[in-house]
Amino acid sequence: MKRQAGFTLTELLVVSAIVAILLSIGVPSYRYITNSYRMSSEVNGLLGDLMYARAEAIKEGQSVTICSSTDGATCSGNQNWQTGWIIYSGNSAVAPAAGAVLRVQQAFTGNPPDTFVANPAINWITYNREGFGTTALGFPNNNLVSLHDPTNNAVWTRCVVLTSQALASVQTPATSIPVGLCN
Repeated sequence: MKRQAGFTLTELLVVSAIVAILLSIGVPSYRYITNSYRMSSEVNGLLGDLMYARAEAIKEGQSVTICSSTDGATCSGNQNWQTGWIIYSGNSAVAPAAGAVLRVQQAFTGNPPDTFVANPAINWITYNREGFGTTALGFPNNNLVSLHDPTNNAVWTRCVVLTSQALASVQTPATSIPVGLCN
């Protein structure tokens, strides 16, 4: 007798059950990882650009400003940093001159996009030639720019905290000092 090649119904059902179990475990983990990486990338983009602006101010020996921007050429004047930002040579009282823009960050994509909002309402930071920063509000304690995903889930929340010395760091709700600062 010749044996037929193929799968039995039992073998097919067992393999299907194993695939279903693996997918039910893997898909939520994949979503967590992709959201976490996206949020880290976005917050580190702003943190890196703040460090870049400070370093350029020291290197150039003149003021360098980072501000929220919707068009990549001028400051928008709003506290919503998810629309993008620009870094340019000069201070916040003067619009960027032609050729003065050093770096442009485009708006966040997504439907709906993540929100990146400053509290208090900081829409620009200017670093002087010594690396000290200032905003329209000066630097009161605990300036922060909070990044939230569209679901507003605290697991993925990240905050850029600006100190009175204009140094920046990233915190999460679990690591915020003082407790409750980043939420």
